[in-house]
Amino acid sequence: MNQPDANNKIKPAQPQERIQIIDVIRGFAIFGILIVNMDFFNDSIFGYVMGYSKPDNLLDQLGRWFITFFAEGKFYSMFAFLFGLGMAIQMQRASVKNINFTFFFVKRMIVLLLIGIVHAYFIWAGDILILYSVLGIITVLLFKNCRPRTLVIWTVIFLIIPVMMNAALWGMIEMGRMAPEGREAIDAALSEQSHFMQQNKEDADEVYSTGTYWETTIRRRKDMSFIYSIWVFMMFNVMAMFTLGLAAGKTNVFHNIHMKKKQIVSVMYWTLPIAIIGNLIFVLADQAMSRHIPSGQMVLAVTGQTFGAPALSLFYMAVLTYLSLNSAWKKRLQPLACVGRLAITNYLLQSVICSFLFYGYGLGLYGNTRVITRILLTFLIYALQIPFSVWWLKKFRFGPVEWFWRTLTYGVPIRKRAK
Repeated sequence: MNQPDANNKIKPAQPQERIQIIDVIRGFAIFGILIVNMDFFNDSIFGYVMGYSKPDNLLDQLGRWFITFFAEGKFYSMFAFLFGLGMAIQMQRASVKNINFTFFFVKRMIVLLLIGIVHAYFIWAGDILILYSVLGIITVLLFKNCRPRTLVIWTVIFLIIPVMMNAALWGMIEMGRMAPEGREAIDAALSEQSHFMQQNKEDADEVYSTGTYWETTIRRRKDMSFIYSIWVFMMFNVMAMFTLGLAAGKTNVFHNIHMKKKQIVSVMYWTLPIAIIGNLIFVLADQAMSRHIPSGQMVLAVTGQTFGAPALSLFYMAVLTYLSLNSAWKKRLQPLACVGRLAITNYLLQSVICSFLFYGYGLGLYGNTRVITRILLTFLIYALQIPFSVWWLKKFRFGPVEWFWRTLTYGVPIRKRAK
C-alpha cells in the first residue's frame, strides 16, 4: 500500500483548474439550504417532527407549499451529489500522483467532522457536516473501487431503503393493533412518545426564544441527541447521492461539458416529470403530518420525497449546466461560483447570522416570524453573501473556513491572489 509522500502531495485545485459550473451549482445550493433551514431557526426540530400547523393566511400557505415542493430535501441532496463528485475528482488526482487516497480522504473527513461538531454544538443544531463526514468515510471505504454501473445500482438501493423502513414500521404497528391488548400497548407507547415530543418542544421553545447563549448551548446538546436518531432514516438518501455523484465523477460527466448539450437536455427531460409527480405527492401527503408516528400518509410522503427530491436536484443542476454553455449566462452565473467556492464559510455564516436573529441571546425572533418573512430574509442574507464572496476571493485564495480545512489537510497557506 502506498503511503503519502511528502514530496508528492495532493494539492488543492487552483482557480484555473476548477470547473466553474460545479462551483455555480454549489453556490446555488447554499441559497436552497438557507431557505429550508430558516424554518428550523424559527422552530425546533421537535416542531418539525410533530408537524407544522397550517398557516392562517394564503400568502404563508403558498410560501409553505413553495418550500416543500421546490426546496425541502433538494439541496442537501445536491450537496451530497457534489460531495461524491468531488470525491471522484480527488481520487483521480491522487491516482495520477500515486498517493494513498483513502488515507488522505479520511484525514480530510476527520477535519470536516471537527468543524461540524463545533457548528452543531456551539452555533446551531441543524448541522449536516457531521453526517457528511461520517458517511464520506464509509463511502470511500466501501465504494471507491466500484464501477459507475455498480454505484448507480447502489443509488437505487439506498433510495428504496427508507421507503421500505417506513412501510415496515407502519405495517408492524397496524398488525399489532389487530389484537385488543396490542392496540392498547401501541396507543400507550405512541401517546408517551407524543408527550415526550411536546415536552421537548415546549422546553426548546422557551430556551431558544429567551435563553442565554450558555442555556441555548445546553439545549443544542439535547437536540443533537435526538437528531442523531433521525439520521438513521436520512443517511440512506445522502448515501444515494454520494454514490450517484461518485459515479458521475468516475465517468467525467462535467469534463468537456460544451460537447454534451444533448445529454444535458436528456437529463432535464427525464428528471422533470419524476420531480413534478414525486414532489406533488410529497406536498399533498405532508400537510400537517406528524412525522414521528408511522402511517400510510407518512409512507406516501416519504416515497414522494425520496424520488422527487433527487430528481428535482438533478433537474436544477442540468438547467444551470445548460445555461452555463451560453457565454452571457456563464458571466451572469459567475458570482454564484464565488459563493460556491466559499461554500462552507457561507453555510456557517448563515448559521451565525440566523442564530443571532432568532435566538434569545440575539434579536429573539424565534417563533415570531411568518413563512413569507423567512423567505424574504433568505433572499436578503443571500444577496449580501454574493458580493461578500466576490470581494473575498479578490483578496484571498480561499474562504477562512476553507483555508482552515485545507491547512489541516494539505498544509496550504492562505494568501492574496496574484495580480
